[in-house]
Amino acid sequence: MTERIVLAYSGGLDTSVAIGWIGEATGAEVIAVAVDVGQGGESLEDIRQRALGCGAVEAYVADARDEFANEYAMPALKANGLYQGHYPLVSAISRPVIVKHLVKAAREFGATTVAHGCTGKGNDQVRFEVGIQTLGPDLKCIAPVRDLALTRDKAIIYAESHNLPIETTKKNPYSIDQNVWGRAVETGYLEDIWNAPTKDIYDYTATPEFPPAPDEVIISFAQGIPVAIDGVKVTPLQAIQELNRRAGAQGVGRIDVVEDRLVGIKSREIYEAPGAMALITAHKHLEDITIEREQARFKATVGQRWTELVYDGQWFSPLKRSLEAFIDDTQQHVNGDIRMTLHGGQAIVNGRRSETSLYDFDLATYDTGDTFDQSQAKGFIELWGMSSKVASTRDQRAAGK
Repeated sequence: MTERIVLAYSGGLDTSVAIGWIGEATGAEVIAVAVDVGQGGESLEDIRQRALGCGAVEAYVADARDEFANEYAMPALKANGLYQGHYPLVSAISRPVIVKHLVKAAREFGATTVAHGCTGKGNDQVRFEVGIQTLGPDLKCIAPVRDLALTRDKAIIYAESHNLPIETTKKNPYSIDQNVWGRAVETGYLEDIWNAPTKDIYDYTATPEFPPAPDEVIISFAQGIPVAIDGVKVTPLQAIQELNRRAGAQGVGRIDVVEDRLVGIKSREIYEAPGAMALITAHKHLEDITIEREQARFKATVGQRWTELVYDGQWFSPLKRSLEAFIDDTQQHVNGDIRMTLHGGQAIVNGRRSETSLYDFDLATYDTGDTFDQSQAKGFIELWGMSSKVASTRDQRAAGK
């Protein structure tokens, strides 16, 4: 029986060329697996037909949009996941759900190996292979770009010489990955980090310099999850899609960053994540009024570590699971509404309300009706500064000897 290899298929240049490249290099039959995580553009059927046209013996497609939004984007939102304070884990959170469907397809079609289109320089190779090792420990992994010397130049030549139905050519040298949580663009002109991004690389966001009129939106949350926009009930997927549209029209969510990759190099990335950045901003502000101070401080640390683990391909790790249990516990009172104005590339919160809020107007006010007993402050300060006072006295005494 001919060996079968499951290939994570995006429909783009590298993975389309990889179908024939793998077949020629290994003699195996290739099964293309395309997973819809809200990347938009072509239909799954068009992508399926392209895979078959490029030589795949089978093409498996999965609509994982709701699954991705519910089980992957929402945990990232609850963690306020921004790697190095900038990157909302656009690609990092999509890899585990793709891996899940790759392993499922391998079982269904009797494949012994899973292939992906990642290079040896990036993070995604780790995310794919660690995930595959976890969910399908008996499966082997190969990466045509890394293991079979499939460079981008060779891919273009191969596609042209074999008349493959691929739109990507030398005229479009960028590497693009996108889903409903955001869009990532790299390589080509952008590799010179002094070069400013050109307007043509953006797709999810309009130019913020000439925005339409300000757009005010009210986002309602229940236990840290968006459940309504302007009073209309939404699913997580619908919330992201709606804010992609509205925040994107205002140029919100453009990110230009040089980040630290897991493999040890720095990489320039351009991200567009209008819905994700608007939701994270709103979520943070709601947490400010609903999470107790010490819990909030510690959650920031936990959220950062959660984000690093996910970025580093450890979605299925025990530590990530344990941190997530803590994060979920902090979300039980993150309920309420955030009013936000989207305009000129910014998402600015200007109102918040919650029935589980810890904000007490009578304690906070400086006007008549203040219930805060200011007479207690003097003794509090004395005790709060006692250890520093004692240490300073000791230091001055020692310096005088």
